[in-house]
Amino acid sequence: MKVFQTICRQLKSSKGFSVEPAPCVVFSTSSYLCGRKKKVNPYEEVDQEKYSDLVRSVLSFRGHAQAPQSLFEEDDLLYGPVRKCKAPKQEEAGVPRNWCPLFNPEKSGKPSATSDPTIPLKIPLQRNMIPSVTRILQQTMTSEQISCLERWKRRMILELGEDGFAEYTSNMFLQGKRFHEALESILSPQGNLKEPDENLLKSGYIQSIQHVLRDVSGVQALESAVKHETLKYVGLLDCVADYQGKLCVIDWKTSEKQKPFIQNTFDNPLQVVAYVGAVNHDINYSFQVQCGLIVVAYKDGSPAHPHFMDAELCSQYWAKWLLRLEEYTKKEKNQNIQKLV
Repeated sequence: MKVFQTICRQLKSSKGFSVEPAPCVVFSTSSYLCGRKKKVNPYEEVDQEKYSDLVRSVLSFRGHAQAPQSLFEEDDLLYGPVRKCKAPKQEEAGVPRNWCPLFNPEKSGKPSATSDPTIPLKIPLQRNMIPSVTRILQQTMTSEQISCLERWKRRMILELGEDGFAEYTSNMFLQGKRFHEALESILSPQGNLKEPDENLLKSGYIQSIQHVLRDVSGVQALESAVKHETLKYVGLLDCVADYQGKLCVIDWKTSEKQKPFIQNTFDNPLQVVAYVGAVNHDINYSFQVQCGLIVVAYKDGSPAHPHFMDAELCSQYWAKWLLRLEEYTKKEKNQNIQKLV
């Protein structure tokens, strides 16, 4: 290192030799840096002094702020008046589209004075394309109801066998039919029907409802067909009569199990309220019904459970019935479309 420094001092002291700094060279691989020309700002070429007075006058001017009213008037002038549109209504969950009132304001709540109170209505059910209340309820059962019914059926088949279960269901249907025949003979005026079977009158089911029958009077209809003129469904109701002074659609049920609460009756309240609505909108019935009654009779003769449905409770079940009816209508439409395809 010292030798190098000595050589450098000798070269500097030499008269004919000088060391000049080499020019700085920048290497770049970008062609953009090599060929780029400096951009000229067009605003720099403007004669600023020439327009300075104009700029100052514009900046120094302050207009009056527009009030909201003047802005609205200006918008109306340019674009026309604002049209206020109602927001589209969103369908509430659980509210049926096919809404129809349960009660008919054009009908009286009492039977017509011209009708014969001693002859209850007994309109035969016409078989046609209009769905029945029973069919609508069967076709719109929930998955929980279907699975519960299937479990009961499997359990009964395990206990009784296939043939035994078929015989059991047949006997239950026959008992229900005889029970309704006995009730019809009891509630009908004397002489209108043939003498009832004494064995039927002594059955456990009839003994079970004796305390309920004491509160039933003024029978207006027995085993009579109804049709809802607006919603297009039909049914065959058991009875329309006064129960403790209130006109009701009465549905008689048989059961081997105790059903002390209305929730234990499954879809029976929907069936009753469907008949209530149909009576109120059927031209064959001059009166209007506002209440319902489900009577569960027991084979062993134990006291039946009457489940009374007032107007408020009927209205609640009516909304549920309309949802089931709407669901049935949708299923029928989809099935018809699939048949066409």
